[in-house]
Amino acid sequence: MRRRRTGRVVLGAVGAAVLLAGCGIRTTSVPVDAGAAPSRVPCSVADGAGVSSAQGLPLRVYLLCGAQLEAVERRSPLPEEKVAGDPVRTASALLAQLQSEPSDEERQAGFATAVKGPLVVSAGHRGDPAGTLRLSRQPEDLPPTALAQIVCTFAESTAGAGGTSVVLGGPGKYQPRRYSCTRELKERPESPVPSVSAAASAPSDPAAPAASPGAPGASAPVS
Repeated sequence: MRRRRTGRVVLGAVGAAVLLAGCGIRTTSVPVDAGAAPSRVPCSVADGAGVSSAQGLPLRVYLLCGAQLEAVERRSPLPEEKVAGDPVRTASALLAQLQSEPSDEERQAGFATAVKGPLVVSAGHRGDPAGTLRLSRQPEDLPPTALAQIVCTFAESTAGAGGTSVVLGGPGKYQPRRYSCTRELKERPESPVPSVSAAASAPSDPAAPAASPGAPGASAPVS
């Protein structure tokens, strides 16, 4: 009885091999590890999950998730009356949020940030176009993903130059440039950030503090 069963098993295995060969499938006796199934991150958190308090100024920042830029709602611990209406203070609050580590909920959802400190923002130099913001590092010296986060976060806030762009410069004498947050940039933040030269002859912001040519603008206090 055992011999008959063994014979049937052998014949069945041979028949299966013949069928597989006829279908063009190559058989192997070596176990194949296909690996774990690819995991997907939700890239979504509840509003305000980035901070523990529901009070403060509501902010929207762009973080990295799934190799793209995704918006996250945050709340700054600063009172709204200290920030509202002041582009430099708004930019400072946004930049602080970009440099802070994601919350536990954000990390679990797949969020991360490429913006690392120390990095501060200040008003433009005398002669800069209106609405210029100056970073403590030259924008093109930042990692592309970090600059993409900053540009999209600033551009879509009251700190931006209107529309989907922001005028940024560094601490030196280099002329600022107008950086644009495009759909393509959000999808591929590792690519170069679109920018054009900002006209140095553009009227400067009368509300911006005066500074000698080539001197850094005064940083706005956020305390």
